[in-house]
Amino acid sequence: MTPLVLLPGLLNDGDLWRDQVAALSDVAACQIADITQGETLADLADAILESAPSRFALAGFSLGGYVAQEVLRQAPERITRLALLDTSIRPDDPARASARRALDKAARAPGRFHGFGDKLLATYLDPSHLDDAAIVSRIRGMTERLGPEVFVRQNNVERRDGREVLRRLSCPLLIVCGENDFLTPPEIHREMADLVPGARLVIIPRCGHMTPIEDPHAVSMALRRWLLDETSHSILPQG
Repeated sequence: MTPLVLLPGLLNDGDLWRDQVAALSDVAACQIADITQGETLADLADAILESAPSRFALAGFSLGGYVAQEVLRQAPERITRLALLDTSIRPDDPARASARRALDKAARAPGRFHGFGDKLLATYLDPSHLDDAAIVSRIRGMTERLGPEVFVRQNNVERRDGREVLRRLSCPLLIVCGENDFLTPPEIHREMADLVPGARLVIIPRCGHMTPIEDPHAVSMALRRWLLDETSHSILPQG
């Protein structure tokens, strides 16, 4: 059975991956890493490598994708497979850095942190899921459990340029994205796939940024194929 380390994203806990852990239990020994404590990508990667098996498959979602790239940067020989979901390899530009600072200021103000309100959810979910009470409740539950201190800490983690890391990648790469991911849109994921010959790109219809929750079956099936595929890693069409 393949050891698989799963990395959640910003204001996500292990509940993000609960459907995948269940669906992959026959092929993967899943371990969900905690990325709520470190101040830098290096801190987070160090903690993951300390607790992970000697060699393992690695999947990172959103902020967890940046952390996965740092793990790969530090210990490429330990990674057997890499999956990047709804994330980016681009560093923060000045506009995004400024937006992060503004969010920090709001989150630190007493009584101002409310997790994922309706306006923010609209940027995270496909429009068809905004009225899905189960999805919305699950996302808000994670943000409420983690709270403003974790948000500020994770929000301040510098997002590094991951292009050179991917260019040197020698293990199978899976890239997953929702077709309506407004935060890290499909073109960013195509850019990642173009850097790695044989990368598999899966774009999931009717999904926004939160693919493991919006379409857990599609994400689980993509991960299963990635874990079991011992041959080529051809790029899949959209859909």
